[in-house]
Amino acid sequence: MTDERNDKYSPATLAVAAGRPTAGPGAAMNEPIWLTSTYGADGQYDYGRTGNPTWDAFESALGALEGGQALVYSAGMAAVSAVAGLVPEGGLVVAPTSAYTGTTALLRESAQQGRLQLREVDLTDVPAVQGALDGAAMLVVETPTNPLLDVADLSALVAAAEAAGALVVVDNTFATPLGQRPLAHGADVVVHSVTKYLSGHSDVILGATVTRDDDPGRALHERLRAHRRLNGSIAGPSEVWLALRGLRTLAVRYERAQANAAELARRLSEHPAVSRVRHPSLPDDPGHQRAARQMLGFGAIVAVEVGGDAELAERVACSTRLWVHTTSLGGVESTLERRRRHPLEPDDVPVDLLRLSVGIEDVEDLWADLDQALRTATR
Repeated sequence: MTDERNDKYSPATLAVAAGRPTAGPGAAMNEPIWLTSTYGADGQYDYGRTGNPTWDAFESALGALEGGQALVYSAGMAAVSAVAGLVPEGGLVVAPTSAYTGTTALLRESAQQGRLQLREVDLTDVPAVQGALDGAAMLVVETPTNPLLDVADLSALVAAAEAAGALVVVDNTFATPLGQRPLAHGADVVVHSVTKYLSGHSDVILGATVTRDDDPGRALHERLRAHRRLNGSIAGPSEVWLALRGLRTLAVRYERAQANAAELARRLSEHPAVSRVRHPSLPDDPGHQRAARQMLGFGAIVAVEVGGDAELAERVACSTRLWVHTTSLGGVESTLERRRRHPLEPDDVPVDLLRLSVGIEDVEDLWADLDQALRTATR
């Protein structure tokens, strides 16, 4: 298999070229789906729970994009669980007050069970994070956050965690490795819900971790690999093959979706039915300067508030024709939902907030549908 971790290639090229079989006469262009549970003795693989060539191809490609060593899991939450397993018994985790509800729920449940201690903090407040890190084993970072789109100062938080002796874990699902590379900022582990942008077609559930390609990173990689093997959180080769195929178009999908999102955010900020728009591309967004400094783009998630009325927000979500009213995000199609309809969503998320996952459709069609939904709901 080719190893394309080479700085001479751009991320867009790596998304296409990395993780392919070695080129040669008669060589296959793509790694096939290896559907086997067992292998012959004394080879590279011994059992399907420990390795698969289809996994290797995807992990090689994602590792090249993030600049490290990747592992694929059965779900994003399986990857989060594996990372939580790095915390020693009773260790302290510092995590965002508002982030993906699955991660927050897992950490809170672990704290209630006495497995770990938990301090929740506003990641945009660097002094507050520094104070919370005293005695911490791990800092969990999500930037931009889900669904408020707060942007954390990665370099400052990594420096604070290093001073405290804490591991830094960054959920890079929203930004993707095309939008930011947390390992380059000094993070120890990157987490992805591969279900979202990396696979990009709303047809698989997978997760991934990526660690640095140095001695400490390789040690973490082996610990995470052991967790995956012993806990059985392994991915099906067919799903991984689909994710790898989706990864090949990540650059063009993400570029189009980001451009659509920025244009829609601009128009929504002027819409009479919208009270607030959250997107880092907007010059007056609180995270704009940070995002412009540390990211390569502003992402394709937009959050809008419609006057403080939950019922109104639900009517908007139910009035679209092109936009799909559903959960999840990162597919080629545009979706939206009111996040506080989910019981685990924190109270600091406004009840009228709609999270928009902007897809790759024509932006004029997306705008026309949103505009009519907003006008229909507010009649």
